[in-house]
Amino acid sequence: MRSIPSVPVKGAYTKLNSPRGRVWLSVAALAVLFILSAGYAAPEHANWALDKIAWPWKKFPITAYRLGLDLKGGTRLVYEADVTKVPSSQQSESLDGVRDVIERRVNAFGVSEPLIQTAKTGEHWRVVVELAGIQDINQAIKLIGETPLLEFKEQKASPTATELTAEQKKSMDSKNVEAKKRADDILKEAIKPGADFDKLFQAKNEAIGVVSANGDVGLITEDNPQVGGLVKAVKNEKTTTPYTYGKVVETSDSYNIVRVESINDKQKEVSASHILICFDGKQKCITKLSRADAEKQIKDLKTKATKDNFAALAKEFSTDPSAKTNSGNLGFFASGAMAKPFEEAAMQASVGSIVGPIETDFGFHLIYKTGERLIARPKSEYHLKRITARKTTKEDILGPQDPYEYTGLGGKQLKTASVQFDPNTGEPLVSIQFNDEGSKMFADITKRNVGKPLAIYLDGVPISIPRVQSVIEGGTAVITGNFTVPEANLLKQRLNAGALPVPIHLLSQQIVGASLGADSIAKSLRAGIYGVLAIILFMLLFYRLPGLIASLALLMYISITLSIFKLTGITLTFAGIAGVLLSIGMAVDANILIFERMKEELRWGKHLDEALREGFARAWTSIRDSNLSSLITCVVLYTFSSSNIKGFAITLALGIAVSLFSAISVTRVLLKFVLPWVRKHGWMFAGARVNE
Repeated sequence: MRSIPSVPVKGAYTKLNSPRGRVWLSVAALAVLFILSAGYAAPEHANWALDKIAWPWKKFPITAYRLGLDLKGGTRLVYEADVTKVPSSQQSESLDGVRDVIERRVNAFGVSEPLIQTAKTGEHWRVVVELAGIQDINQAIKLIGETPLLEFKEQKASPTATELTAEQKKSMDSKNVEAKKRADDILKEAIKPGADFDKLFQAKNEAIGVVSANGDVGLITEDNPQVGGLVKAVKNEKTTTPYTYGKVVETSDSYNIVRVESINDKQKEVSASHILICFDGKQKCITKLSRADAEKQIKDLKTKATKDNFAALAKEFSTDPSAKTNSGNLGFFASGAMAKPFEEAAMQASVGSIVGPIETDFGFHLIYKTGERLIARPKSEYHLKRITARKTTKEDILGPQDPYEYTGLGGKQLKTASVQFDPNTGEPLVSIQFNDEGSKMFADITKRNVGKPLAIYLDGVPISIPRVQSVIEGGTAVITGNFTVPEANLLKQRLNAGALPVPIHLLSQQIVGASLGADSIAKSLRAGIYGVLAIILFMLLFYRLPGLIASLALLMYISITLSIFKLTGITLTFAGIAGVLLSIGMAVDANILIFERMKEELRWGKHLDEALREGFARAWTSIRDSNLSSLITCVVLYTFSSSNIKGFAITLALGIAVSLFSAISVTRVLLKFVLPWVRKHGWMFAGARVNE
């Protein structure tokens, strides 16, 4: 029997190592890169295609793009940092510490995608906190406001005056009478029929720093620590909103003209049933089901599920243990009771519909929405605006009234906190451990204050004022304050979550609706698709085969750019999407320069291979310089602009960088790949005669 000769390995290697073989390898690598980036950018569509071919291995993870407030809605809080006690050279560093602590704090409470920025306006430092998806301003303030400021204070060497002189009091009262008169005059204008409150604010406001650019206080309850007094003043008024409250509202620091925009005294509750299919790695899941198998099972159940058989399917297939007894029925629940993706889907669905699969930390869910109702809120939320006339206070004249002064030791030097119990009384106390810097500072402080009180302040309030008995070394201190065990544990958690390096005061609070939202995203996608199709049509008509290659490179550019957005967690705003769309057009610009240069080289009688090489080489300098100038513009925009423009600059710069790769590397490889066909069919390169 004659044996079949095998192909020598050396021969195969030689072919792959040849110029043509390297081109094939490069094309294969680009194909893999395109599949991976496109799958990561659009996993739902990619996984659908994999299901069609019965792909047996791991599929692309389902992850969402990070959307900004203008697309997703949420809460925006602006704080001012009190850096009066911080040297100017350390203020920027202190604000970085504030930002880090707040970010750690909101992350610890499960708030996803917080955007926290610091900025300096004149001599004032601001901290802007944007929490996409959070519509409850009180919840947001609680997350930030409860972040503790820990300070150790010693007695002042020479206490300041604590009472006003008769002359000072007379001057203060006179100024406040004038402020009240100004507020009364503004109120007369505000309650006139047809009065424009926003314009009046711009003309009259003497903002004390607790209002936003249009006087909008936001949606608040009477428990709000900063402006709850405004609600208490207007809450018994029985009239149709919006309206201007007919009296000047006095607070501790101002006289206020209050505009009631709306009153929200109801909250939505929905009732639903669910089928849960958990898989390995999810919380409380004891099955070894893979993610792919769980996803397939939940999709199969969705094709079978109806309103009539949903309870039976939940009882039979749901991995939620309670489904065996309640058939998946969750009853009524309000916002905040369920996992966020589950809750959003249930709230937005129509009654009687089955939605899903929805992925949470527990697995995949099918949700059958069975009902919806509005119930009374425990405390009504008021959407208020105000115009303020600032009062002159005792503190304005005498300065801060505190017999203690800050030693410099505080949360910045805190290492850890733990709950312990007094061995004699059994009362809980909080033990804190300082870092090396704090240990040395604490020893010095106790050394100079032996026999004197040392006050421990938390958020500006003294919680313990022990007397120093001896020098304390080793960096350990104990906070006592007649705590209960839950209070001690809460204090420990708050301290470990991070103590603010400097105090912050709330300037403005605002609920940002998804003003652009899903509709604008859909319009942007349509605009992008139409733009890409128009570019592809143009390239095909003018350049034929090279135009097709440029179009393929453009599609790779889009898939890589979108996947980078997901991988890096860049927050997409509407301005950022505009940057993406603009960079799509710029991505083809380099190809046009290369193709036109190649056509010139061919007209000068050069061979196709040489024209390709020279086209890229001669066009590169123009491509480099034009894109470099655009990148410089992006750097300037990012450095000196606001957050929205920063998003535009980031997405545009990223798009330019990826477009350089797609135009230079991808297009070059694909052109080399199709050269044999262009040699045989010169008409494929429109506008130029192919020379062999």
